[in-house]
Amino acid sequence: MEKFRQTLKVRKERAILVAAVLRGAGNGDDLAELTSLAESAGAVVVDRFQQKIRKINPATYIGKGKADQLAGRVRRFGADVVIFDNDLSPAQIRELEAIIEVKVLDRSELILDIFATRAKTRQARLQVELAQLEYTYPRLTRMWSHLDSVAGAGGATAAGTVGGIGTRGPGEQQLEIDRRLVSKRITDLKRELQNIDRRRIREIDGRKGLFKICLVGYTNAGKSTLINTLTDAGVFVEDRLFATLDTRTRRWAPARGTEVLISDTIGFVKKLPHQLVASFRATLEEAFNADLLLHIIDVSSPDALKQIESVNNVLKEIGCGEKPILEVLNKVDVVRNIGDLETLQTLYRDAVSISARTGYGLDNLSEAITAKYKGAELLLRVTSSQSNGKVQSFLRARGRIINEQYTDSSVLIDAQLGRNQLPGLKRLRPENIEIVQD
Repeated sequence: MEKFRQTLKVRKERAILVAAVLRGAGNGDDLAELTSLAESAGAVVVDRFQQKIRKINPATYIGKGKADQLAGRVRRFGADVVIFDNDLSPAQIRELEAIIEVKVLDRSELILDIFATRAKTRQARLQVELAQLEYTYPRLTRMWSHLDSVAGAGGATAAGTVGGIGTRGPGEQQLEIDRRLVSKRITDLKRELQNIDRRRIREIDGRKGLFKICLVGYTNAGKSTLINTLTDAGVFVEDRLFATLDTRTRRWAPARGTEVLISDTIGFVKKLPHQLVASFRATLEEAFNADLLLHIIDVSSPDALKQIESVNNVLKEIGCGEKPILEVLNKVDVVRNIGDLETLQTLYRDAVSISARTGYGLDNLSEAITAKYKGAELLLRVTSSQSNGKVQSFLRARGRIINEQYTDSSVLIDAQLGRNQLPGLKRLRPENIEIVQD
């Protein structure tokens, strides 16, 4: 395997895509998503190879005969890499590479490679490196001697004593040295990310009292375009998968007297490698702590329903399955099949149809978010000291004052206010709050 796997990257390589589906498990995918992933990584797709199999072959996943067929296609198309839409074991990759005689990657490795090219901030780079090492650790075959600068022979720390007592004999295998190097690097990365996580948690704690919205959705659904349109956030936007990996949080006023925090997150795909979910947990923490999730759906995609299912599965995995969600049907300006849009609008009757690019429907989106922000309308009777002007200002800005009666030192106010605004009013300590009508 060492012969073919000098690098996991696929930029500018000629790729053959493979999808193996168990018989009876449906028709499988048409490889459209894997094609987009491969092209996002920079590969040139020269052939697609789909096979139905009776059972997973423990040695080659697809069986020796089909592996030989694949080897013939590799020679015919001059391919440099074969990419499976399945997750393969280290032994299966090793056996396939021996037969095919080019590098073999599985779906998770491909996604990890894309993330590595997209990571810009230090936190994102650390998260991606951690995910790559944890994925590759059980697959080591003398690939990692370039990491000896991290923990060189005879390092001073306990974790770095690769050349220390009991390890310097001729019986020490290079693979074991590599494992120690990677293991130490994983430990170091986790420690550094824990420090970053603590800072992020302090940032999140500092936002208490503010209504928090988080954009979630399939990769390339238009989340970054939407946050840029709403807040002038300046998030990088490009028509490709995983264009941005870093969270951006901005203040936004969807209506008069209403201010919220809105955050972007990384895009999801089906079968997102669990190593990425784990290492990006701090980034996904924005979704976990949100008061409302905006699920941005690309209605121009023929696979919109499958993408919705994939996003919902990831949300459940990170503990956000029960969060309040508002579905946002984006890219209505480029829908090719109006029937698909009508189907989604029927399935998600409370969804808001928009175009983040043109601005269509954003007023309706603001109204829907404001309604979620305020909650059910309450009729209140509030008694407050005349000197406590903050109470009246709060009710004027966030609700509607119906009537005011002044006494010598107090003011009695009848007002309409959203239920979710009640805690903010209570923090201003009026003398009394009575709910007249719920």
